[in-house]
This record gives sequence, structure tokens and C-alpha cells, in this order.
Amino acid sequence: MIDAVAGLYAGTEPMPFQAVSPPIFQTSLFTFSSYEEMAGAFAGRSKRYIYSRGDNPTVEELERLIAALEGTEAARGFSSGTAAIAAAVFPFVEAGDRIVSVHNVYNDAYRLFEKILRKFGVQIDYVDGTDTEAVLAALPGAKIVYLESPASFTFTVQDIAAIGAAARRHGVISVIDNSWATPLFQKPVAHGIDLVVHAASKYLGGHSDTVAGLIAGPKDLIGRINSESYHYLGGKLSPFEAWLILRGMRTLPLRLARHMENGLELAEKLDAHPHVTKVRHPAFQPHPGNATFTGYGGLFAFDVADDVDVPAFVNALNHIRIGVSWGGPESLVVPALAALQLPREANSFHRFNVSPKTIRFSAGLEDARLLWADLEQALGKARTVSKSTEAA
Repeated sequence: MIDAVAGLYAGTEPMPFQAVSPPIFQTSLFTFSSYEEMAGAFAGRSKRYIYSRGDNPTVEELERLIAALEGTEAARGFSSGTAAIAAAVFPFVEAGDRIVSVHNVYNDAYRLFEKILRKFGVQIDYVDGTDTEAVLAALPGAKIVYLESPASFTFTVQDIAAIGAAARRHGVISVIDNSWATPLFQKPVAHGIDLVVHAASKYLGGHSDTVAGLIAGPKDLIGRINSESYHYLGGKLSPFEAWLILRGMRTLPLRLARHMENGLELAEKLDAHPHVTKVRHPAFQPHPGNATFTGYGGLFAFDVADDVDVPAFVNALNHIRIGVSWGGPESLVVPALAALQLPREANSFHRFNVSPKTIRFSAGLEDARLLWADLEQALGKARTVSKSTEAA
């Protein structure tokens, strides 16, 4: 895996002064030496930096890197993953158009579809992504099919190769969130997907110290994003944030291998635990969509038994932290009961394919033995609290 990306991490173009790390061009604008030079740049006759809301050398270095890793012609950086999702969708739909989305997409992608796109007359049809035939049946007449493999909280996967091929036959633009697998463990474009979105704050950055987003894809589609949404939505990526992501990506192969190792080891132990009823991890959910993965991220979920009190379990953790996001060195838990803010009735959770007992777990870079000891003792304490509460 490291050999496959070696050389990219030294920079895709020679650095000034033979610098090992890309310099940060922390400037808002670039000046011109003459009227003719400025006029040529604005007319598009020359490739020239003008203003950092458009292009910036540090940001461009990151864009070149993600395009190379994903195997695409071009890429664009954004201030957040949500900004990238919005820019990947807005140029390609208008009132009366339809988007097909799989269930259990990222919360803010769902809110963007429901609160913004529906307001402007765009129809969104949600389909069970594990049912490939159902997804294919929904494609005719759609403008976009939006995928997230694996899906949020459920970690169910889609057969992206079959869906990508069908989408092209029907003239539907396919978009996928590839933050979980990264281009090291899944290359969607190689399987027929058009646009690949990343929350670069996660594994790509890897240090829990920046927020950023990326889109990679063919020049024509990235060109439409540039001309029809990027400059006007204002979600540009700052040079310093881009530099932080570039720094993080240098160690991505090493970090991702550890995340995968810890995730699989802990998922196996949880699967065998008497007070865990389900492990939600692609490796534990056989599906044709697993064929496009060459490895697994360390983020998954598990359901605890009815006699385990979820708040008590979370509060009993000593080393594992409570928090959103993922992909950094630290291990984190997010209980569905708190994060999704659904009514406690079972039917509410059933509609989202999760349970009030579902807990999302991000395996960090710590020693797996330490993490397992923490999970095990918290499960024991939470069950004791639950039993004593019932007895009272």
C-alpha cells in the first residue's frame, strides 16, 4: 500500500528551493506586473493566480494529490466536507429534477437534501443501498445518484460497480462519499463512479485539527463545479488548512493500516461478547459491494443488549472519548440515542435502520489491548447499573 503512493507524498510538482514540505502561500491575492498581464489572466489567456477564493498554490498541491490518488483528471478543495457535498450536487440539478440517494447518508447531507434542495423543487428518493436491484430500478430519469459506501451508522455497503455502470447507461451522474475507505482502500472512479467526495477532516488529515472537503472527478464535471458553484458558494479551502491535510496525508498509509487493524480486532471481540447483539462493520456484513474494498477503515458500530444501559456504558469509558467526527489518533464513541435525536420509540429508529442501542465506535491509533479493556469494563458496569435500576 505504501509503495502504491510513494512519491506522491513528496509533492506532485517540484517545491521551491527543493523544500521537503510544500510552502504555505498564506495570501489573499496575487498582484500583476502590468495591465496586459492582468487582462490576460482575467480573459483566461494565461494561467495566473488572481485571488485565493479561486486558486492558490498550496490548495492546488492538495488538489493534485487527491486527483492522483483517486485516479481522476482534476479535483477541488473546500472548507468542509459538507461544502464539497453541496458543490458536487448543486450544478447538476434544478427544479423538477430528481436525486436518488441511499439510506443512512451523512446527517448533514440528508439535511442539505431535505432543507435546501426540496425547497427549490428537487425531488429526493431514498433507496436501500444494499438492494442493488432497487437502486437500479430508481435510476431512470434521475439526474444524480448519491452513494455512501459504507453508509453512516449502519455501515452497510453498496455495489458501486453495478450502480456506476447502470448510472452511465442512463446518463445519471454518480457521486460517492469515499471518506471512510479513502483512495487507498477504495477507488470508486475505477469502478465507474463519476465524482468522489471526501471529508478531508477525517482519515486524510488524520490529526483532528482541521476541517476540509475535497471533490475529485473528470475535468468536465469539475469544470462545471468550478463555474457554477465553487466561486459563488464561497466554501473555499484556506492555504493553511490545505497544508495541514497535505501534512497528514504523508502518513496516511501507516495510520490507515493501524486503524484497520484495531478496528477489525475490536469488532471481532465485540462480536463474541455476550452483551453485544450486533456488529455493524462491512467485514461482518457479506455483500457484493465489499469487492471494491482493498481494506477497511476503523470506524464501525455495534448494538448492545437490552440489559445494557447506553448512557451508563458511555459514561463508564475511561480512555475512549465521547465525541463526533473520526479519523484522528484518538478513539471515540457516538451513541445513536444522542446523536440522531430521534424519538425513543423503536419505530423511529427502525426507519433509520439503527437501534436505540447502536453505538458508533472510531478505533484510533492506541494499543488495541487498552481499548478492549476499556470497552469490556464499561460493558460490565453498564449492565450492573441497568440491573440495579430495574431492581429498585
